[in-house]
Amino acid sequence: MNALQTLQQRYDSGEARAIYELVLKQRFGLSRTDILLGKDTTLSAKDKEELQIIIDRVAKGEPVQYVLGCEEFCGRTFHVNPDVLIPRPETQLLVELVKQNVAPGNSVLDVGTGSGCIAITLALAGYKVTAIDVSDEALAIAKQNAEQLGADVEFVKGDIIQCSMFNVQCSAIVSNPPYICESEASTMEEHVLGYEPHLALFVPDDDPLLFYRVIADYGREHLCDGGHIFFEVNSAYAKQVGKLLKQKGYKETKIVNDQYEKERFVWARKIQD
Repeated sequence: MNALQTLQQRYDSGEARAIYELVLKQRFGLSRTDILLGKDTTLSAKDKEELQIIIDRVAKGEPVQYVLGCEEFCGRTFHVNPDVLIPRPETQLLVELVKQNVAPGNSVLDVGTGSGCIAITLALAGYKVTAIDVSDEALAIAKQNAEQLGADVEFVKGDIIQCSMFNVQCSAIVSNPPYICESEASTMEEHVLGYEPHLALFVPDDDPLLFYRVIADYGREHLCDGGHIFFEVNSAYAKQVGKLLKQKGYKETKIVNDQYEKERFVWARKIQD
């Protein structure tokens, strides 16, 4: 059985081919054109053995990004492992929202940085970025990514729920916090539920807006006048997050769809009355 056939035992043909091409590109330096020319069939015996090991792991459900140890985000390669969430394509739009509404040179606080993909991308775009996370392991990955990509980010360990302990004045806050309700776990794909860190995924069923409320309160104290707050959200709660921000006194609240037309982002401004 060849690699594609092995992958198709778990994935449909389109996804299987995309995974196969990703592995060949990231690990063996082969482009799609190279594959079309059949260069994947001329790998050395050692490379073929390594390819089979990778394919077998992915076919058993392990995310290909963790197997390869990297994922692309905003045109850069970030190291990832099971201590951090795999950066999602939609989160790139969260970064774009910040860049469209906040000028470079301003200070940004990234709450729950994980792999550091948001913080590092913004730092490389000219923002002064502070990033916090509760996980030592996640911060180690984020620092490694920052060093490899040449980004100047201040990383701070801290619990999001107790972020009031951090006295950081900023022009913008950005966060992609845990937003999946625990009751939704049964509907999730196995490769997410079984491998990605639950600490970064789940929020209690009885308080799905927990992190948004805490961060919004922090922003009322630490955002400059006219400062922005940007959230990635569970699409089922986008309107509730928007309402929460209005109740907290934020202005110009907007809900923005992702590329799949789901209500995925909420942002607002702190404007003194």
